[in-house]
Formats: sequence, structure tokens, C-alpha cells
Amino acid sequence: MIQDYLPGIKNGGSLQFFLMAGPCAIEGEDIALRIAERIVTITDKYSIPYIFKGSYRKANRSRVDSFTGIGDEKALKVLEKVGKTFGVPTVTDIHESHEAAMAAAYVDVLQIPAFLCRQTDLLVAAAQTGKVVNIKKGQFLSAASMQFAVDKVKDSGNDKVCLTDRGNSFGYQDLIVDYRGIPEMRAFQVPTIMDCTHSLQQPNQTSGVTGGKPALIETIAKAAIAVGADGLFIETHPDPAQAKSDGANMLHLDLLEGLIEKLVRVREAIL
Repeated sequence: MIQDYLPGIKNGGSLQFFLMAGPCAIEGEDIALRIAERIVTITDKYSIPYIFKGSYRKANRSRVDSFTGIGDEKALKVLEKVGKTFGVPTVTDIHESHEAAMAAAYVDVLQIPAFLCRQTDLLVAAAQTGKVVNIKKGQFLSAASMQFAVDKVKDSGNDKVCLTDRGNSFGYQDLIVDYRGIPEMRAFQVPTIMDCTHSLQQPNQTSGVTGGKPALIETIAKAAIAVGADGLFIETHPDPAQAKSDGANMLHLDLLEGLIEKLVRVREAIL
């Protein structure tokens, strides 16, 4: 479990799944703190180990005029403040090798985006920081092939690696989740996470803005817990329609507690 990698994680002794959650992108300090405070309240109530998620920069956007961030250092400092204010670990994406050391100075987990999961230099650079490395499975890869990504991190001297499934490409504008991948990746002896929001994206829309099916977040999450996922990744926002990135597939923050309550019952049923 992630608690073995992050011994200071809140509720680290829990038998529950852990949660990576927060906004898609860091939009500002106030809203990040507000989102984190609400999620911490919920995860404390249900004894869910929690990691705050926020991208300090969005490098993969459909259009050149899409929001990419508030500035790297400014956003990373927001992540650092969230972690210190609430006593929780934080996770953010990196996109190029030179970003690894910079981001590692502010966060606890470095995330490798799905499209970059085969980039050897990026994986090695992340591993060499000594931070936990969360690798998202490429939409174009089988679960079994992620063994090689895990090996790259471990062969670089870092055993703290996680894998996250976010679905597989299904045609040009949809994704589908193959739940066989969860036990397949858990067999690599690493914590395995289900990304419940990005797996519902509808990419490559003609508008240049990615679509999504947020009404199915609960379905994806329940199924992932039922087949043994160690953790869940959920992007959430108090007003998804106004979110600066990925609003079409995010969970409304007001719906998070009800979802967590149901998922806790599912988890308890399979233990």
C-alpha cells in the first residue's frame, strides 16, 4: 500500500483504499486550500489515507490557447502550502526530465502522464529524486506491458513506484476500462490505482475541448474497488463547469462524500 512509501500519510493504518484527489490544475491558492480542506474533512471521517493532487502545469492540451497554469514556481508553492497546512502528501505531474528535481523540492509524489509512460529518461529522472513515482498506464498499452515501466524505476534505485490505470483507447474519441488490468498490475507488487475521472474522458472532440462522462464516475470507482484496486484517483472541483482544465469529466466536490461512503461499504464487503 501507499502507506509503506509515505509513512506520514494521514490515517496510514487504515485497511481502506487510499485516495488521490484534488483539482486537475492548480488554479490559485485559495481554491486549492478550499478543495483540500473539504477532502481532508471527508477522508478523516472515513479513515481514508489521502494524497492531494494538483497539476502545477498542464502540458498536454488540445489547443494552444488552453489554460496551462499560473506559473510553475507559484503553483508548486501552492502544493507545498497545501501539504504543510493539512499535513497530507501531495502529487503532481512532470513532463520532461529536467522538471523532476524542481517538482520534487515541493511535493511527495511525482506522477508520469500516460502518454509519457515509456519515456525512459523521464522515468529515470523521477526515480533518482527518491520520491514516490506514480506512473499512469498509457491508453495504448496493455496492463502487462507496464512491468517494464516499473522495472525502469526500480533499476534506477527507487522501489517506491505505483501504477495507475486510466483506460484504453477505444476508437478515436472514447476510452474503455479493462478491469483485468488491476489484478495484472497488482501482481507486480506495487500499489495499483484507478483513475476514475480521466478514464471517462472523450478526447479529440471537434471543438478542441475534451469531453467526458462524469455520471459514470461512481460506476468506475465501485468496479475498481470490487476487483481490488489499492487506491482511487479522482479529480474534483466545487464548480466543474468553471474549472480551467478537464471540467467535463471531473466530480463535483459536493458529490465526493456520498461517493466515498458507498465505496467504503464496497471495500468492507470484499475484505
